[in-house]
Amino acid sequence: QVQLVESGGGLVQAGGSLRLSCEASGRTFSYAVMGWFRQVPGKEREIVSSITMSGGVITHYADPVKGRFSISRDNAKDTVYLQMNNLKPEDTAVYFCAARGDSSTWSRGSWGQGTQVTVSS
Repeated sequence: QVQLVESGGGLVQAGGSLRLSCEASGRTFSYAVMGWFRQVPGKEREIVSSITMSGGVITHYADPVKGRFSISRDNAKDTVYLQMNNLKPEDTAVYFCAARGDSSTWSRGSWGQGTQVTVSS
């Protein structure tokens, strides 16, 4: 099992920036992909971005965040970052970090507790 701890959330004005961090511990060798999801009350959790954790870096971004968010990794620290620029009020959500195996699904992976991001207009 992998334990994930998010940090870096907070309150920011529209147009501002935040950087989220997700530090993994435990069986970190067991996961191949890490990602960021977000959820607002009454809506389903949606994927924001993902990154492969070994070999060449492969990243994916949801359309609403392309060009504004950037995901990166530091394997030495078992940490993944989400740099969020030009934030919009619609980015307000609880952001979750997740990790899964190469051939597994997110629902079967490990999840953090979430960190609140609030963007004021």
